[in-house]
Amino acid sequence: MSEQKEVYLVIGGSGFVGRHIVEHLLARGDIACVFDIVQRHHDVDFYSGDITDESQLLDVLTKVHATFPIFCGQQTGTTCIIHTASPPHGAKDPSIYYKVNVDGCKAVISAAQAAGVQKLVYTSSAGVVFDGGDVVNLDERAPFPEKPFDAYNDSKAQGEKIILEANGKGGLLTVALRPAGIFGEGDRQMMVGLYQAYQRGQTHFQVGDNNNLFDYTYVGNLAHAHLIAADKLSSPSLPTSSQETLTADTLKATLHLDRALQPVSATIAAKRIPTCEARPLGPYVTLPPNAVEMEAAFNAPRDPHTPAHPIIRSRFDQFSDNAIEFAESSPLQVAGQAFFITNGEPVYFWDFMRVIWLALDPPLSKSPSGVSARAQRPTWVIPRGFGMVLGFLSECWASLIGKEAGFTRYRVGYSCATRYHNIEKARRVLGYEPEVGLEEGVRRMVEWFKKENNLP
Repeated sequence: MSEQKEVYLVIGGSGFVGRHIVEHLLARGDIACVFDIVQRHHDVDFYSGDITDESQLLDVLTKVHATFPIFCGQQTGTTCIIHTASPPHGAKDPSIYYKVNVDGCKAVISAAQAAGVQKLVYTSSAGVVFDGGDVVNLDERAPFPEKPFDAYNDSKAQGEKIILEANGKGGLLTVALRPAGIFGEGDRQMMVGLYQAYQRGQTHFQVGDNNNLFDYTYVGNLAHAHLIAADKLSSPSLPTSSQETLTADTLKATLHLDRALQPVSATIAAKRIPTCEARPLGPYVTLPPNAVEMEAAFNAPRDPHTPAHPIIRSRFDQFSDNAIEFAESSPLQVAGQAFFITNGEPVYFWDFMRVIWLALDPPLSKSPSGVSARAQRPTWVIPRGFGMVLGFLSECWASLIGKEAGFTRYRVGYSCATRYHNIEKARRVLGYEPEVGLEEGVRRMVEWFKKENNLP
C-alpha cells in the first residue's frame, strides 16, 4: 500500500509568508488548502473564516477531510497545519494582536486536537526576544524579555509559548519558527516604506552610525524552512528512559556536534582554502601523482552540512554536554522547539536599505558621469540620541494635528539596534540552509514591486 499523502492547511495562506508556503507545497506536489479572511489566489481550495472561532476552524478541518476522503487507498484529512496568520505591525489598536496571536493560537490548537491533526508549524518572530537592546548572536535558550519591545512581539511570544506547550498533547506535535526581517516578492510593508522614502528623496538620511548588524530573511528561504520543519516533525523524538532505541549520544553523533558547519554562503560564493589534499594545480614541470584527485577535490561542490574541522564546545555553548543535559526539552529534536530562521548573513542595517534603493533607482536625473543624482548625494547622519528627540517631537506634533507620525522613537530604536541571531540549531536539527542570498532576494523583490506598480 502506498504511503499516505500529507494534506496541509495553511492558515493565513493568502498573506505574504503564507502564499510562498503554498507555492512551495504545490511545487513539490503536496495537497494544500488555505484558511484566511480574504482570497487572493484561486489555485487551491480556500476557506474563509475567523481564526479565533474554534468551531469555524473545526468545520474547515472537517471540510478538508471530506474534500480528500480517499488517497492511495487510505482515508485522510488535514495532517499538518501551518499557521502563519498575524496582523501586520502598525495596528492602532494593539488588542488585535492578542486576539489573533494569542486567542487565535488557542483556537487553532483546540481545533487541531479535536480533528486529530498530527502536526502544527507556527510562524513566530525573532522579535519575541527583543526588548529594544542589542541582540548579538543570540540562540534559542534566551528567555522572553520581562519588558517586551511592543505589543506585537509580546503577543507573538505568548502565542509561541501556547503552541510549544501543546506539543505532545492530544496527538499533536508542534514547532515554532522565528524569522527576522522578512523580505521578498509580495512584501507590502518594508518595501512600500522604502519606496516612499525613495520617492520623497530621503534616501540620503541615516539614523545612527550604521555599525549595527541586522538579520534579514528571504521569504522563499522561510517558506522552505516551514516545509522541512513539517517534514521533520514526523521524525522520531528524543527517547525517554524507557526508549533505548535512539539515544542522545546517537543523535549527537548523527548531528556531528563535534565538527563545525560550513559557513553560510548564499550571497557570497563559498571560498575554499587550498590544502595538500584539495588545491588548484599551479605550473609544474612534473605533476604530482595525485594531481587529478587534488584538483577535483578542490572544485567539487560542498554540502554545507558536511562536517568541517573539529570544534571544542565550552560550557556556554548551546550544544555542549551540560547545555543539552540540563535543557528543559532536548534541543536535538524538532517537536516542542523554537528555531531562529534567517539568511545567516547579518549585514549593516543601512547598507541593506541602500542596496534596495540602488535596485529601485531608475535612469532619471543622470549626471554626465552616468551616476544618478540621488546616488551622489552625501549622507546626512542623525545621531541616535538626537533621533530619539526628533521622534518624540514628531509624535507630539502628530498627536496635536490628529495624524500618524512618520518619524517615531520606535523606528529610531529599531534602525539603530544590533539584531542578529544564531541559526546553528536550525541548520543542524532542521537541516535548514538559506538557498537564496540577500542580493538575489533583493533583486527578486524589487523586480516584483516594479512589475506590480508598473514602474520602469
